[in-house]
Amino acid sequence: MTSATDIKTMLPLTATILEVFDETPDIKTFRIKPDDEQEWEKFQNRKSGQVAELSVFGTGESVISITSPPTQPDYLEFTIKRTGVVTDMIHTFIAGDKIGIRGPYGNGFPVDDWKGKNLVFVAGGFALAPARSVLNYALDKRDDYGHIDLFYGARTPGDLCFKWEYDRWKNEKDMFFDVTVDCGDDAWTGKVGVVPALVKDANPSPENTIAIICGPPIMIKFTLQELNAMGFQPEQIVTTL
Repeated sequence: MTSATDIKTMLPLTATILEVFDETPDIKTFRIKPDDEQEWEKFQNRKSGQVAELSVFGTGESVISITSPPTQPDYLEFTIKRTGVVTDMIHTFIAGDKIGIRGPYGNGFPVDDWKGKNLVFVAGGFALAPARSVLNYALDKRDDYGHIDLFYGARTPGDLCFKWEYDRWKNEKDMFFDVTVDCGDDAWTGKVGVVPALVKDANPSPENTIAIICGPPIMIKFTLQELNAMGFQPEQIVTTL
């Protein structure tokens, strides 16, 4: 039997959209803060990698990764791709609009277990969003972690997300960031190729290292092959679609 308490936890509360900015033609990042202080406190105590249910009242709701880390004290970030009725409607929202929120949900990443270890992040396209939460958490807690690698790619330069973060990642101490696209354009001066090739070329050491892979199945498949060839063991690799 469902209790009144269970029902209450399933009801979305309102949140205010603070800021919206474009990532790609069909992806936007929304900065959101719950209006209720108790709800906001719950989200501040979340784990990196958890998700929330965002709802458009009268339309529906969708599960969306929280892409900002728990160390961000001012807002929650959700990077949302237009994929259906709810997300299409969210893309019409602007700063000041209200949206429904409930959560946080999901297991999150075991960041405490990774303290003292090197971290290798491998992400493809839109899937950088969930990895970014734990990446920026580790950077905000920099002394708790060793060397950090980020290998990221997308189909085209126009499909790359979080370009406004690249300077930070390139200039962080003891961090290596490499980016590629499957197909360049006339303005692209960076690397062209698939993400697993970046990993192969860099050849990160498996010693005291955890690899986090977020991306489409085909990217995960070939990245696993490269990591296995380097000596990474299954317990050193975390994957998420």
